[in-house]
Amino acid sequence: MSLAFVFPGQGSQSIGMLNALAAEFPVVRETFSEASGALGCDLWQIVEQGPEAKLNQTEITQPAMLTAGVAVWRAWLSANGPRPRFMAGHSLGEYSALVCAEALDFDTAVKLVADRARFMQQAVPIGQGGIAAILGLDDDAVRRLCEQAAQGEVLDAVNFNSPNQVVIAGTAAAVARAIEQSKAAGAKRAVLLPMSVPAHSRLMHPAAQRMAERIQSVEVRSPRVPVIHNVHLRAESDPTAIRNALVRQIESPVRWVELIQKLATDGVDRLVECGPGRVLTGLNKRIVKTTETLPVFDPVTLREALSMLPNV
Repeated sequence: MSLAFVFPGQGSQSIGMLNALAAEFPVVRETFSEASGALGCDLWQIVEQGPEAKLNQTEITQPAMLTAGVAVWRAWLSANGPRPRFMAGHSLGEYSALVCAEALDFDTAVKLVADRARFMQQAVPIGQGGIAAILGLDDDAVRRLCEQAAQGEVLDAVNFNSPNQVVIAGTAAAVARAIEQSKAAGAKRAVLLPMSVPAHSRLMHPAAQRMAERIQSVEVRSPRVPVIHNVHLRAESDPTAIRNALVRQIESPVRWVELIQKLATDGVDRLVECGPGRVLTGLNKRIVKTTETLPVFDPVTLREALSMLPNV
C-alpha cells in the first residue's frame, strides 16, 4: 500500500468547517490562531460565524483554506497518522502541501497566499471576470467551446477536474456566452461558479508577474515529502524551481486528472483528502477507480482513515 495526501483549494470552504475536529484536537484552533496573528484578523471567527459572504471573499478564502489543510495535517500527526509518500494540492491546496512537506513556513505561506489572493483580485476587478463548470463534455470539446464563445475576448479551459468536468474562466461576457452555447455543444450542464476571480486563465498574467516579484523574498526549502505540482506534474526539490511552479500555476490550468493518474502510475493506491469537505474525494473516484480517497475533516473521518491505513 502506498499513500499520498491531497489538499483541496478554494471552493471547499464552509461556515463552521472543522469545528468538530477543533473540539477534539486543540491544534486546530492553535493553527488558526497562528494564521490570525499573521493576517491581523480573527480568521477562526470568520470561519465559524461568517458571514458567508466574507468567508467567500478571495482574500479571506485563500488563507482560510491554507490554514484548514495545515490544521487537519497537524491533527493527523497528533493522532500518530502515517506519513505519505507524496503530497499534492488542487490549485491553492498546493501551498498547504508545501507547508506540510516543510518546504514553506506556515506563517510565511499565510502572508504569501493573502498577497496571491489580492494580486488575483486586482488583476480583474469584481464583475469583469467569470468562471463556470462545464459538465458532460470531453476536454477537447470544452476547448472548442471556449474558442467559439470567446469572440475576441479571453476564455480558457482552466481546471481539468475529472473526466467530463472542466472549469472555464475568462471575461464575464465570454463565460456567459459559453454557458449559453454549452447545451448546443452537447454539455449536460453549465454552472456559473460563485467566484469573482477567473483563476488560472490568461487574465491572471498581471497577478503572476506580481507574484514572481513577491516570491523572490520567500524562503523555500527542499520538501521532506515530494510535492507534485499542478503545472507540470513533477516534484521539485530546487527552491527556484518551486517558486517558478507557483508563479506559473496562477495563469496555467490545474491538471488534476493527469496528476491523480500520475500518482496511480507511481504506485499510489490510497489518498487522504486533508481538508474540509469531500470535493477531491468525489473527483478522484471518477479519475482512477482503483485508487481510494479517504476524506479527513472531523474526528469520525480521521478515525476511519486511521483504521484503514494501519500498515502504511
